[in-house]
Amino acid sequence: MRIVPDTSVIVDGRITRIVQEEDYQGCEVIVPEAVVSELENQANKGRDSGYNGLEELKNLQKLHSQGKVHLSYVGRRPNLEEISLARGGEIDAMIRDTAGENKATLITSDKVQKEVAEAQGLNAVYLKPEMLEYQDIEVTKYFDKHTMSVHLKENVVPMAKKGKPGNIKLVRIRSKPLTRGQVEYMAREIVERAKSDFKSFIEIEREGATVVQFREYRISIARPPFSDGIEITVVRPVAKVSMDSYRLPDKLIDRLTTSAKGILIAGPPGAGKTTFAQAAAEFYQKLGTIVKTMESPRDLQVGEEITQYAPLEKDMSKTADILLLVRPDYTIYDELRKTKDFRIFADMRMAGVGMIGVVHATRPIDAIQRIIGRVELGMIPSIVDTTIYIDEGRVAAIYDIKLTVKVPSGMLEADLSRPVIEIRDFETGDLVHEIYTYGEQTIVMDVGMTQFKKTPIQKMAEKEIIKEVKKVVRGQVEVDMKSDRRATVWVEEDSIPKLIGKKGKNIDELEGKVGISIGVESIEAKKGTTTKTHRKKENIPELLPPEYVAVKVEMSGNYVVLNFGKDVVGTPFDILVDDDYLFTATVGKKGTIKIKRDIELAEIIINAKRSNLSIQARIRKE
Repeated sequence: MRIVPDTSVIVDGRITRIVQEEDYQGCEVIVPEAVVSELENQANKGRDSGYNGLEELKNLQKLHSQGKVHLSYVGRRPNLEEISLARGGEIDAMIRDTAGENKATLITSDKVQKEVAEAQGLNAVYLKPEMLEYQDIEVTKYFDKHTMSVHLKENVVPMAKKGKPGNIKLVRIRSKPLTRGQVEYMAREIVERAKSDFKSFIEIEREGATVVQFREYRISIARPPFSDGIEITVVRPVAKVSMDSYRLPDKLIDRLTTSAKGILIAGPPGAGKTTFAQAAAEFYQKLGTIVKTMESPRDLQVGEEITQYAPLEKDMSKTADILLLVRPDYTIYDELRKTKDFRIFADMRMAGVGMIGVVHATRPIDAIQRIIGRVELGMIPSIVDTTIYIDEGRVAAIYDIKLTVKVPSGMLEADLSRPVIEIRDFETGDLVHEIYTYGEQTIVMDVGMTQFKKTPIQKMAEKEIIKEVKKVVRGQVEVDMKSDRRATVWVEEDSIPKLIGKKGKNIDELEGKVGISIGVESIEAKKGTTTKTHRKKENIPELLPPEYVAVKVEMSGNYVVLNFGKDVVGTPFDILVDDDYLFTATVGKKGTIKIKRDIELAEIIINAKRSNLSIQARIRKE
């Protein structure tokens, strides 16, 4: 009996087993040179399927030397043009020609190859994918019920991460290092089983890297030249949980059920984002909605009712095109990393599909910041309305995102009103962050920085200032501490000249007594009936806290230049005018921050300089 195995069945690793069965004992195995060429090409590209196929040919050679089969190589090697047309079936056609010329039976695990061969009048045997017991795979033996991931590398002791999110430890799972041969064997076995198990997939195969989704295991195989040695990383979810186990507030459950259509699930690596995404998928499916997923690789552990999609022709935007035709109610996008991912997410959301995206983020606000610059700022609340931050396997923060028109926090003038994205704590309703444009810059404001809380010492200082001011003027006196070193005093309009004194003498003496820089305004100004501000005209240096830096303001052509000096190049600063936050910027190579004169920021700084208001910089603390 003569048989011709094609590339697919050799890579599967089943041909050596078949030729030893009773029906095939002593058969003649004819291997087309086109198969050898294809396997060699794959191996040269660092693909595990190529290495596996060559290993299978070596096993056939051993059987030949033992007299169990007769092995021969026939035909010619394909030329470059035929190799380039391999996807169109040129190599498969050469293999069929070999079977026909030698009057042999074609053995394949490629269904299309089998159908074409029979259509051409050839004898063909189709080997169906086998249902295998995945526990038999060598790498799975390193797992127990507490293992999250296993890390194997040649000449290194095998390690595993065990525990649960928030309590994970890296431990040794064997005393001796693995040899290169042991890791090679496990890598080949993984690829062979993935090709023959219909519930497993080779998701990515590139030069030096292969990613396999084997049942619930996500397996990454790296080899030179991509890595400095052969390495296998196997990850699996520790637990499959329901939404009920997170004990979410009823208010959030109601929002997820009725109004939330653009959700970001954020958190650091290993925090439990994917586990929560799985729970969300099952939650929506049980509500009677159509749920799909977009994953690369596909590693969400969801029920059969939820279809998992990979990048179509290696392009997730093509997957999105299909999904828009399918029109699911909700789609889980795991995960958003590149600009293209965020734009696909936005396009599907704007098309009316409920979207749930998984994003790596070390802080809750970081998930939203990653969208900025990738889509138009004003569209963000239409794309994302809810952010759920996962940390150590629990829901640590929930943000509500809305667009409004207002004066941003820290600004006073009503004419500074603009569209502002408000990010509020979902449970308390407290404003946490604001996002808005100022001139050409996008500002992400931590609102907590603008809410100044007075210490007991500052409250005592206010009382002392009021006492000293009343020694000089009569009438109503109010004081507000802006910082440990600066305060604003409000007195009646007629009393201001007396409080300041000739050439600022009186206010200077008061500042000397209390050790605090003082600005003087009228009570009428505070009530909004006047905006006049009174300051002493002398340029007396202020005592600033260590994190503050005095800023030298200069005009240069079409720019307002804030000069810091080259000692702080690359340092980010918050710029404050009269202790009110204005914007954040980083000092450039020349030790300056330049602002175009035709934008509002520059106008505010110019007016502050003219009015002798303080212009300071505070080192930005992340």
